[in-house]
Amino acid sequence: MVKIGILGVGTVGTSVAKILQENADIIEARAGRSIIAKSGVVKNLSKKRDVSILLSDNPLDVVNDPEIDIVVELMGGVEEPYQLVKQALSNGKAVVTANKALLAYHRYELQELAGDTPLMYEASTAGGIPIIGALRTGLSANHVESMQGIMNGTCNYMLTKMINEGAQYDAILKEAQELGYAEADPTFDVGGFDASHKLLILASIAYGIDAKPEDILIEGIENITQTDVAFAKEFGYEIKLLGIAKKVGEGVELRVHATMIPQESMIAKVDGVMNAVTVIGDRVGETMYYGPGAGGDATASAVISDIVDIVRGNHGPMLGYKKGLESRLKLLPKEEIVTQYYLRLEVADQSGVLAEVTSTLGEFGISIEAMLQKPTADESIAKLLFTTHKCKESQMQEAITALGRLAVVQGEIAMMRIEK
Repeated sequence: MVKIGILGVGTVGTSVAKILQENADIIEARAGRSIIAKSGVVKNLSKKRDVSILLSDNPLDVVNDPEIDIVVELMGGVEEPYQLVKQALSNGKAVVTANKALLAYHRYELQELAGDTPLMYEASTAGGIPIIGALRTGLSANHVESMQGIMNGTCNYMLTKMINEGAQYDAILKEAQELGYAEADPTFDVGGFDASHKLLILASIAYGIDAKPEDILIEGIENITQTDVAFAKEFGYEIKLLGIAKKVGEGVELRVHATMIPQESMIAKVDGVMNAVTVIGDRVGETMYYGPGAGGDATASAVISDIVDIVRGNHGPMLGYKKGLESRLKLLPKEEIVTQYYLRLEVADQSGVLAEVTSTLGEFGISIEAMLQKPTADESIAKLLFTTHKCKESQMQEAITALGRLAVVQGEIAMMRIEK
């Protein structure tokens, strides 16, 4: 019999305990041994929980319990769970975590500490989608050329509503909060930070890149308007918040931002709160992994898959490689990113303005691919919307600064990247 201790018996922790109990027969058949949840940790013991396991408000009651074989960490946060996971590993206990923030900051330290002790984390990225297992094992024969992921259901839900129903950003954010998809402070989701943690985890497995969130380009969806949505539709694009990893020579681009992608691409068809990750391998080509990115049962399903793998002895190295991968590729600086761009700016509606704008872009080696002009409520102001050919991020940022200095440009300039 294998005994489990759960740090954090909230929505996911409750689902883990209940599934281990209610599906005990099939889980034992697949693992080869019975697995039970022995105890769990909560912050508030007076709050009623729908579980039948021993509860404590002291995490050390689980971490230091000699009967516990596997510690499941579902607390959230970074430093407190980091110390507890370290303690569990030093006690010789296997660990399963769904904590993306913990791994975004401490995955390499934990890999070193774990050694041959299992530390699994399928539930940390894209909820119920087995993308970690796919990268660690299923695609192990491949060099990963690139990955694109819709890894935040809140943003995908909001963008789907904006595109399909014409909803305004502020209104759909309020709805997402009322439905429980977005927090009272939604910055972590809509600002791209949640997706960045997941991207960093995937990039470590695919490329051996040891980067922190502060090291990569992160932007959210806060500035997207119905004008941008209409332009995207007219030119055959969907707008998605994507986590993008791309091998370029001996470097890797890592970035999270709102992205225009062709409507016919597989990932463009992923709507609502669903998540998806596409991976292009040099041997297998493009594969896509789709499913629920959050929710108690979906995430618990991924947690229990890790528990079963540990019991079977199938865990392998934490980040999926035993030597050498981390020294081969380096993180490209943000300024070296190369892609196409969409720009939206308001300008004085007078002759010569377009020539002045295109001339300014040309000074930085940027050429226009497509352009639209839209009227505004103010007859003296027009909206210019255009896409560019590929250029470096540094060129685009310098060009935006220069455009902002032009007397004919009114207000802030909006920019979005395009991936084809």
